[in-house]
Amino acid sequence: MDERKPSNEVPSRLFLDMHTEQNPSVDMEQIVGKQDILFICLDTLRYDAAAAEEKAQGTPVLNQFGPWEKRQAPGNFTYPSHHAMFAGFLPCRFDAKSLAEREMLFFPKSIGMGNQAPKGAFAYEGSTIMEGLLKAGYDTWCVGGVSFFDKRSDLGKVFPGYFEKSYWKPSFACTVKESPKNQVDFILKKLEKAEESKRIFLYLNVDAIHYPNYFYLDGAREDSLLTHRAALRYVDKELGRLFQVWRERRDNGFVICCSDHGTCYGEDGCLFHGINHPVVNVVPYKHFFIRKRGIDEADISR
Repeated sequence: MDERKPSNEVPSRLFLDMHTEQNPSVDMEQIVGKQDILFICLDTLRYDAAAAEEKAQGTPVLNQFGPWEKRQAPGNFTYPSHHAMFAGFLPCRFDAKSLAEREMLFFPKSIGMGNQAPKGAFAYEGSTIMEGLLKAGYDTWCVGGVSFFDKRSDLGKVFPGYFEKSYWKPSFACTVKESPKNQVDFILKKLEKAEESKRIFLYLNVDAIHYPNYFYLDGAREDSLLTHRAALRYVDKELGRLFQVWRERRDNGFVICCSDHGTCYGEDGCLFHGINHPVVNVVPYKHFFIRKRGIDEADISR
């Protein structure tokens, strides 16, 4: 009887692939500690809607940072997707065939994936990327949107509890048309009092694209893919304000911008999300810099 036991939960071949085949787009070791990090989740945004608005020039702010990548959603609704993303498992390449083909910006040291981080990844200590960045000297902020960030409920306290500072107000809720504007206004006021010498990790949950979104299109009475796209156009303008002021006051920032899942508007008889359907399981993703000074771009972007 062979009593040999594997040393890890993941096949050893994957470790070799992860450490030898990856050509990372950024070197997070050169970003962490040197730049603010903004993680912006456009909750519920569908890839096809994002790509269509990109092509139609409906999102000029986001367009200036390159095209959307088509990626696999970590989950089919907010709660599972965010548990994955907050552990470093961001949406992965749509055509990925194995874990080794996933680009890891943040690598958790504490689970059975080997002891060596993939090229370009920041290996963090702790149970979440926020805990790891806190240990690296960051001030961690959460500005919530959907009800999973509403701290008036026990479930809504889970994600905010991962951050050093967390905020949610009724005016941030997805039932409020001006929620993106209210969130950005709030963040900009917080920036006025932020320590200039302390790096910030900001997580922003933008919920305007989530149900309901009919009020972003004049004359609409119910949600549809068209109102979904109209909500994205509204969000794009508010992100422009956020990025402009962040440049002025903080000088630089590395931005991760993506959706957590898509949603259905009647495709194949399906509605909403929390189910597996192609439009739910495919999301847009991009990461980019909003300004770089004091760090050579060639050193951090490959």
